[in-house]
Amino acid sequence: MRKADGLFKLIGLCLLAGVLVAGMLFPIVGAAGVMSNQASETVEKTSSDLADIPPPLVTTVTDSTGKPIATLYDQYRLPITPDQINEAMKWALVSVEDKRFYEHHGVDWQGTLRAAVSNTTGADTQGASTLTQQYTKNYLINVVYRNDPIGQKKAQEQSVARKLKEARIAIQLETKLSKQQILAGYLNIVEFSRQIYGIGAAAHAYFNTTPEKLTVPQAALLAGLVNNPINNDPWKHADKATARRNLVLDRMVENKKLAKADADRFKGEPLGVVPDFPAKPAANCIGAGPESGFFCQYVEDYLIKAGMTKDQLYTGGYTIKTTLDERANHEAKVSAEAQVKKTQPYVANTLSLIRPGKERHEVVALAANRDYGQNQDQGQTTYALPTGVYNTGGAGSTYKIFTSAAALEKGVAGIYSPVLVPDSYTSHVFTGGAKSCPPTGPPLRSNWYCVGNAGDYSRIAQGATLQTALATSPNTAFVELEDRLGSTAPGIDMAKRLGMRDTMASNIGGGTVDPKADKPEKSQSQAEYYGPKGSWPGFGAFTLGFSPLSGLELGNVAATILSGGVWCPPTPIAGVTDRNGAPVPVKEAPCEQAVPEGLANTLAVGMSKDDQPGGTSATAAGAVGWNRPIIGKTGTTQGNVSATFVGGTPQLAGAAMTFKFGGGQGGICDAGPGNVRVCGSGNIFGGKAPARTWFGAMKNIMDASQPVLPLPGPDPQYMGGAAR
Repeated sequence: MRKADGLFKLIGLCLLAGVLVAGMLFPIVGAAGVMSNQASETVEKTSSDLADIPPPLVTTVTDSTGKPIATLYDQYRLPITPDQINEAMKWALVSVEDKRFYEHHGVDWQGTLRAAVSNTTGADTQGASTLTQQYTKNYLINVVYRNDPIGQKKAQEQSVARKLKEARIAIQLETKLSKQQILAGYLNIVEFSRQIYGIGAAAHAYFNTTPEKLTVPQAALLAGLVNNPINNDPWKHADKATARRNLVLDRMVENKKLAKADADRFKGEPLGVVPDFPAKPAANCIGAGPESGFFCQYVEDYLIKAGMTKDQLYTGGYTIKTTLDERANHEAKVSAEAQVKKTQPYVANTLSLIRPGKERHEVVALAANRDYGQNQDQGQTTYALPTGVYNTGGAGSTYKIFTSAAALEKGVAGIYSPVLVPDSYTSHVFTGGAKSCPPTGPPLRSNWYCVGNAGDYSRIAQGATLQTALATSPNTAFVELEDRLGSTAPGIDMAKRLGMRDTMASNIGGGTVDPKADKPEKSQSQAEYYGPKGSWPGFGAFTLGFSPLSGLELGNVAATILSGGVWCPPTPIAGVTDRNGAPVPVKEAPCEQAVPEGLANTLAVGMSKDDQPGGTSATAAGAVGWNRPIIGKTGTTQGNVSATFVGGTPQLAGAAMTFKFGGGQGGICDAGPGNVRVCGSGNIFGGKAPARTWFGAMKNIMDASQPVLPLPGPDPQYMGGAAR
């Protein structure tokens, strides 16, 4: 060592000694101003952070009965109280980390001076922090600065300034908390690797037990982990974990808390941790399992949309009671998977069920043929198939509901009014009056719309009413009705009002609208794009449902109609409480009268024949022996790339969708339950897989507990023609 270096180190040691003396005197003269005001303010702020910023806890998601279905967390922590720590755990930790814990007042000055001299002279870096100081440091790292790498680095930097600040906070803590409280606080905060924090979670994850029941060797292993949890991980580094456990046992002997013979015996025992990996729950909705995962995901999405951040959700320690009916959800899952195998490439089949009401629309089931999970080879996905705008193929003719509702509202037609059912029809709103299909004559607008029917409707062409058309679904009748409304605007408006709100707010690809995008397909919402001032105004095919949609929102349309025209957000939330059991308000959109009650009730009657002979879902209904009054409407898109069925009883409504997802060429072929696939030319219809899915689930759900109830009666104002 050069003489100059030695001199500087000597001067540094002298200064350090003075600082440490000041630190030791702090409990006596600190209030008189030994430390600077700025330092005191820093300490006070940090102390305030320790008191005011609670540790991350596990959020529990339950079903409607209160049964837990999932846990959401960033740190797996199960808080314990001082009386839940047994003697073995206390003495194992104290012996290895701070043997004078019960003697000092927050700082072990003898150890601090020794470590400081060693560090300053260039010897090995030493810590000498007491458990109280470690509690402070771990709280800063794992709680206050858990998402702040810079703050975490400062909280553990090897500097005299940081040590002194830590020491002052530790001294303050010792004046406010008992030793047992400090020990419990430390054991609630410290990390045990693999997102496991605190002794409560560690006892469960490592040994499937509780802190009160930890044995001496178990306590010794956990006490040894806190020094370096990653390096001493018993599943990855069993030899290091064993050596560290045995060291703790030796320290307990030295501290006269364990007999040497017992320590030697314990050293011969295996580690005894649970096999393979820690026994901790999944940290997200994967833990809800293949059936309930979609519901859990909707809960998360719904609360974030309501204003809660994901960080709050995953650290707040909330209890979220949902509206999930596990039995109904199981029936929905079984029915969806019976129609389309979970591993069937490129085909998704979903069912969303909602309870109608004038004050709430509670979601009771969200199911898909796919399992919720991350293994694609096993038919799993984490895409929110039942709730998100993922059916990019469209709803098909179920959108005729909106044209019908608009016609009733505008007085253009009633449910018993006659409608035209030509074999083909050209929208004259688009073509300036051309009646032929395709149009002839003077040049016409480039986006004229010509439509034909998917089948022979000659049997109903004479004397068809709007009610008949809703049950049999001729395309030409509804495009002509749309023309009588003057544009697609009334239908688009009705779609939003009755329930397709997120759907109509998405762009025509089903994604989020980007106002800065250079293409209207991305910069405009569906409502704007197809509206009077959009890039494709008045496009007559709107009533045929060719644009992306959410199946849950489609199901909520039926719930709105069956609620006397009252729209409510499809909520999955029954109630939320915080970590202390206090209720947490959830900001939800208020219910609103979307359409007059008489209109909704009359529209319900207009939709009541779909399951009857001649109706598009009659075969599916008959196959399960359906015998309840319902509203219903099927839909199929161009090229058979998707199909839907929406319907409901007074007690339960919902929608089923079968659609292409993730690729594949051509349409969807339906050769019966379990044999639905992507093929060259599709033949699926809403009355096939979607209707079979809906009726298959609803038959079992309703027959188990619900009485047969009639639909509401029609309002003469919206009936038109002669009542039948």
